Amino acid sequence: MHMAKATYEENLQVDFHRKAAINLFNEVWDLMEKHDRTAEEDFLMIHKAHASRFHWGEIGEPVNFSRGEWQVSRVYAVLNRPEPCLVHAERNLDIILDHDIKDFDLAFAYEALARGYSLSGDTISKEKYLKLAKEATAAIEKDTDRQVVLHDLETIE
Repeated sequence: MHMAKATYEENLQVDFHRKAAINLFNEVWDLMEKHDRTAEEDFLMIHKAHASRFHWGEIGEPVNFSRGEWQVSRVYAVLNRPEPCLVHAERNLDIILDHDIKDFDLAFAYEALARGYSLSGDTISKEKYLKLAKEATAAIEKDTDRQVVLHDLETIE
């Protein structure tokens, strides 16, 4: 027996979720980089980040789930909310480790935890994850990706 091909409707659903996830992810970046965000835009940024992660959860791969969790964590870091920042940073690292995802995704998983612990005032944990992030960064294949991570690590106080 042949496996049934995806129906037209199923393909439409996949396409819808993929486009929504990507568009929302990009809109979150625009909001994070906006210097004069309003309180309403802060909430919009949170909702869009969670919505993007939801859509990836419907059709994506573990690497998409990881990147979605990382972005949610970063949104909460930008908003100086360490508790949800750390919740999503931990979830990201769990996905990374469970699926043996490496390269810049692993380095950014450690970066998110270092950032969250920095916000929470836990200097020991911050230093632990900064060290792990730097070690993971050394194993990144592309120099441009390595430089992005290193630059991001410099922004952790």
